[in-house]
Amino acid sequence: MNLPVTLACWDYDRTQALRNGSVRPEGIDLTYLSLPVEETFFRMLRHRSFDAAEMSLSSYVMTLGEEEPPFVAIPVFPSRAFRHSCIFINADSGISRPEDLAGRTVGIPEYQMTAAVWMRGILAEHHEVPVASVRYRTGGLEEPGRPEKLALDLGPDIDIAPIASDATLSALLASGEIDALYTTRAPSCFDPHGGAVKRLWEDSRGAEVAYFERTGIFPIMHVVGLRRELHERHPWIAVELQKAFLRSLALTAADLTQTSALMHMLPWLVQEVEATRAVMGQDFWSYGVDANRTVLETFLRYSHDQGLASRLFQPEELFVPATLERFVI
Repeated sequence: MNLPVTLACWDYDRTQALRNGSVRPEGIDLTYLSLPVEETFFRMLRHRSFDAAEMSLSSYVMTLGEEEPPFVAIPVFPSRAFRHSCIFINADSGISRPEDLAGRTVGIPEYQMTAAVWMRGILAEHHEVPVASVRYRTGGLEEPGRPEKLALDLGPDIDIAPIASDATLSALLASGEIDALYTTRAPSCFDPHGGAVKRLWEDSRGAEVAYFERTGIFPIMHVVGLRRELHERHPWIAVELQKAFLRSLALTAADLTQTSALMHMLPWLVQEVEATRAVMGQDFWSYGVDANRTVLETFLRYSHDQGLASRLFQPEELFVPATLERFVI
């Protein structure tokens, strides 16, 4: 009899085969709940609502510092994204280059969110914007009242405070009450054709390509976590889930270069894949630790330097040991 497992994960192309059942993890009856990432994160972190779920890499690393860490993870990364395009500024703020962010007031939905860790780390390491040089204001992007999902203990150097209970970050950016915004979603006040709000990097794609060519880093946003007590009762399921995620990823990668009939509604998708591989290599969306060591080490350094991780973790410490090895025939 198969083990019933509930997985909460967004509706990604790379996980479609898991959702529709064309890939089935051995020994597991998988219930796939396609939920917005914010809901998944909140319910998993606050209420342990699922057997397994995609999780914010930052939040997961923070939980490892608890006396009894509630989760384990497998080296599967359903969400990755460059984030240069996700820094927005008020057009009248006088900010014209990244270095101008130092000394400014910046909105951010949550200080601990993974994208923000990457943005702060990149700005500090590559653009002379020390983490403590910015005043951070937290809250909901479009709805008031978003709290941090995990308690923070950042020390006195970080100027951080929530915005008013009836305010939103999008409105504050449009009015100029904050100078800039680090976010994962474009705010409603942003019009790509012009207006009061614009991107810090107008050619954000060019900035992201240059960043990758300089560092080799394609930032990881999410991992797949399991409730620790489930893993301890059934230690075999971590590897079976990992294998299923890998099979699903491989199917999606093959679909991207299908030319006989386009499977996706983008007329130049194949050319885009070819251009991406010319910059990033064939296996640009890889799972596993070895292929992502530099990415993980960089993130873990940023997390620790920014007062989030309890100590400087090594990549192998994040994942179930059995998922780091494979048998050879």
